[in-house]
Amino acid sequence: MDIHPHIISTDTSTYPRAPLFGNQSTWSQERPTTPEQLLQAMDDAGVAKAAIVQASTCYGFDNSYVADAVARYPERFTGVFSVDMVAADAAERIHHWVGRKLTGLRLFTSGSTIVGQAPGLADPRSFAAWDCAVGLGLPVVVQMRTQGMPELQVLLQRYPGATIIIDHMFNAPLDAGPPYAAAEPLFRLVDHPNVYLKLTSVIVRNSHKGLATPESFFRRVVSEFGASRIAWGSNFPATPGSMPELLQEARSALAWASAEDQAWIFGGTAEKLYPALRTEVNA
Repeated sequence: MDIHPHIISTDTSTYPRAPLFGNQSTWSQERPTTPEQLLQAMDDAGVAKAAIVQASTCYGFDNSYVADAVARYPERFTGVFSVDMVAADAAERIHHWVGRKLTGLRLFTSGSTIVGQAPGLADPRSFAAWDCAVGLGLPVVVQMRTQGMPELQVLLQRYPGATIIIDHMFNAPLDAGPPYAAAEPLFRLVDHPNVYLKLTSVIVRNSHKGLATPESFFRRVVSEFGASRIAWGSNFPATPGSMPELLQEARSALAWASAEDQAWIFGGTAEKLYPALRTEVNA
């Protein structure tokens, strides 16, 4: 299972660009990927199903391309959408996209098109949207940097029952090596059992930089959080490389882990977070 691929259409009339913060990502311009191309990449890698994540740096809050892909291939895809959380109609938009069979919500507050961490993660105007998402049982993916931790703590205290997934493990810099001081904010989330981690190609490649090693970093992550709170996501095609290559990189980084832990990270946790990915759902 893959809980972090993207799709990008070359049809800009039907699916116009509207990137958040006004800047379209370079990868979405250079590596557009249709649902059919994603399926082929998944087949090449032996990936059964995927939760397609809205490409915020291309489409902003218009989740139509993801929703159309899910409608076309419900046996292989579910989708993770984005909305403007502080908008007056945020709850209405959440219901709209849930009605289109999307099963997760994503907040994009950092990334390749943003310098640092965007403010407003815990803006009180977003609480109505949070109330709606939590009430619907939606897992909420948060892409952020560690600078946003104070606001994340506000949300964790206000919504202890929310399922929150941290994208790319904060994209924490790991090059200084053990004890990974720059990743300490990540490890402080261990005591929140409702927080899950997304192990993507972004953090896998970080774990090879400088004095870091995949085993020394991910062994600690798995030991402290447990494999059932970690799920793999390819970040295809945003991260350069084929789907088989990205999957192999992740599997190699976890080669030391037990078969049971790997089964959780590469499948079981994804099914727990997104029940639509379970095989029996579409059997």
